Amino acid sequence: MVEILSMAMLQKILKTDDAVTTIIIRLMVGTVFLSEGIQKFLFADKLGAGRFAKIGLTNPEFWGAFVGSFEIVCGFFVLLGLLTRLSVIPLFFIMLVAIGTTKSQIFLNNGLWSMLHESRTDWAMLLGTIFLIIKGGVNWSIDRRLWKQ
Repeated sequence: MVEILSMAMLQKILKTDDAVTTIIIRLMVGTVFLSEGIQKFLFADKLGAGRFAKIGLTNPEFWGAFVGSFEIVCGFFVLLGLLTRLSVIPLFFIMLVAIGTTKSQIFLNNGLWSMLHESRTDWAMLLGTIFLIIKGGVNWSIDRRLWKQ
């Protein structure tokens, strides 16, 4: 019984949308997160641990590497279309935390319009992750190949 439930759950995760245009969102989300994750290691003082220290997080070295690693691995999986729905879930939470920790202060200091301007990429990536949770990896994905078998 557990095996049947697990297979049904896996099929729901792997089943994907047929829309060709969905690949554009997948490529955007995957590329941005992969790039940002790599940059957290390449430019740790500005974009990784240094940035986390600047916003007041404790243990910024850990969090910089932790978030950067998830962005790299999950971004790469999204680009491949491998377990797309599962891969975007951590990225969704990364964006929620990013908006909450960095953009709320802009809102308090400078108001709504300034916050909306500064968070435009964050909102786009958040909505991109939600879109991929709903749609899946599309035709040109490993998910699609796994689903067909």
